[in-house]
Amino acid sequence: QVQLVESGGGSVQAGGSLRLSCAASGRILSGYVVGWFRQAPGKEREFVAAIGTSGFISYLAGSVKGRFTISRDNGKNTVYLEMNSLKPEDTADYYCAANPVTSDYAGRYNYWGQGTQVTVSS
Repeated sequence: QVQLVESGGGSVQAGGSLRLSCAASGRILSGYVVGWFRQAPGKEREFVAAIGTSGFISYLAGSVKGRFTISRDNGKNTVYLEMNSLKPEDTADYYCAANPVTSDYAGRYNYWGQGTQVTVSS
């Protein structure tokens, strides 16, 4: 089992920045691909970013490319999502998830955190 805990959410104005953290316990996170997903009220959960086990390969959704960066520190068992130039449409609950293989499909991820809320005001 992998337990994931997100932190770093909050309320910011448009153009601001936040850094989300996904800390793992139970197992070493370095053996898992970690993805970030988000879900806005009334919308389906959507893929935001994913990072491979070593951290050398990452994927970003088109809507966040150029603004968000995903990284990981396997020594700290933590994955980060750096979010810059935030827009009101980035407002959502953000979840991290772990999976043995890379995917942008939420259904493939076995382990999920409880989520952290991000609110961006205009």
